[in-house]
Amino acid sequence: MTRIVAGSAGGRRLKVPPKGTRPTSERVREALFSSLESLLDLDGANVLDLYAGSGALGFEALSRGAAHATFVEADKRAADVLKGNAQELGFKNTTIANRTAEAYVTAEGDAFDVVFADPPYATTDDELAKVLKGIVPRLSKDAVLIVERASRSAEPVWPDSVESLRAKRYGDTAVYWGQVRSDG
Repeated sequence: MTRIVAGSAGGRRLKVPPKGTRPTSERVREALFSSLESLLDLDGANVLDLYAGSGALGFEALSRGAAHATFVEADKRAADVLKGNAQELGFKNTTIANRTAEAYVTAEGDAFDVVFADPPYATTDDELAKVLKGIVPRLSKDAVLIVERASRSAEPVWPDSVESLRAKRYGDTAVYWGQVRSDG
């Protein structure tokens, strides 16, 4: 079972796609958001949840005060679950894009303050680096990027304008934080 940890929807359950996704555990989300909220105020933030799956990361951000969340999910069944979760939670401030992260980051659109990227563990380092580089033109000043990977994976290759902030392992999961350089 996947639940929202805190905020306006705290304790509410999320439906999870039947297969092909790996929802971020409550323990990891709680630690991740504690660290994130020490870096920036989520109130009014525009959030991007790449490889969204059930949307646990984006919905957690909305529950904690983000103004809008865009969910990008390539799998149609998972995108349908995302729509249902948004409706069930009463979040109207969402956009759900049923396309690949690679295709989404090359399109023009709004700037994001926070980007979550939780790609399938099979995603290669090069594929992830291409997605991270592709989203850079759409990042706001001092935007934070959070990447979740298998703990056996290497740290993501951050684009030149993004500074690596920290990394933390939680069992077989590793979470990496990066932030747009204020000089970048």
